[in-house]
Amino acid sequence: MIQDEKLNIENQIKEKIDKLETEIITLKDLTQPISPDCAIGRVSRMDAINNKSINEAALRKKQSQLSALKEALKNINNPDFGKCIKCGAQIPIGRIMIMPESRKCVRCASK
Repeated sequence: MIQDEKLNIENQIKEKIDKLETEIITLKDLTQPISPDCAIGRVSRMDAINNKSINEAALRKKQSQLSALKEALKNINNPDFGKCIKCGAQIPIGRIMIMPESRKCVRCASK
């Protein structure tokens, strides 16, 4: 992998980290406990609880992705960066640009 590609990937990772951090803040607000004294109807309350559960799952996924992106950023200058951890093949640059946190090639990731 050439230096220009690494610089582009590094910038891509930083942009994704910034975006995820913003989304996580929003999701944390949406996952606050629903007060039992809130004056909403029973069905509306059930809907709010359901939405809270969905937002909590989205929050966990985003936090996991953020952690993986920070790890990728930390390891970008590692000689093994961009190599599949399972088969050792070079991960295509297109996949790295789309999913810089990916540590497996498409073939190994789909197994």
